[in-house]
Amino acid sequence: MAARGRHTGVTVVGVMSAHPNRPHAPDLTRTRRSKESNSAMQANDRIEISTNVGPALARNRVFAAEGGHRDAVVFPRLGLFVVTCLDPRVDPAHFLGLSLGDAVVVRNVGGHVTPEVINDVAFIGQIAENVLPDGPLFEVAVIQHTQCGSGALADATFRRRYAERIGADETTLREHAILDPVATVRSDVERLRSARAIPERVAVSGHVYDVVSGLVETVVPA
Repeated sequence: MAARGRHTGVTVVGVMSAHPNRPHAPDLTRTRRSKESNSAMQANDRIEISTNVGPALARNRVFAAEGGHRDAVVFPRLGLFVVTCLDPRVDPAHFLGLSLGDAVVVRNVGGHVTPEVINDVAFIGQIAENVLPDGPLFEVAVIQHTQCGSGALADATFRRRYAERIGADETTLREHAILDPVATVRSDVERLRSARAIPERVAVSGHVYDVVSGLVETVVPA
């Protein structure tokens, strides 16, 4: 026989005693477990609601339910490898209209061609060589942008504190500041083109995205 707790709102399960006029004491162990289970569920709900990733996870459920992942492919449909900045205003899925599976995308501070980026391009290049024995493999589009936050590295105080934070040589960080994206994208394209690890069949181009106009201008054609 079930009775609802007066203050907790938790269902208390008990059994009748052999005496018809005297009910048996409720099963407190089962009641406690019920409370703990409800508390855990409520805590879970609070985590889902309070964390920043919660809304994104909710969108993921819609994405999965609608089968948005089913046509994705391993090798990019457009034969495109995009290197760009991690600035949230600079999302190539939006400003280039990319769909899932269209391109490989690597993002970092400023959209620079770093040693890690060179290694990533070389890795995809080697995979592509196994699939495409002849002809072009793919194009790497280096896309930097106006109003880049990496410009903060031009400030000596900011640069010194950041160098101390990550354990880097301060003198090497100044060149990562993007104040003139046209100049820096030219330099990064040349760095990638001259890297020995990159197959000759990989094309490289350079572009600048204007966050005010929303337009991408080509600086260095492939």
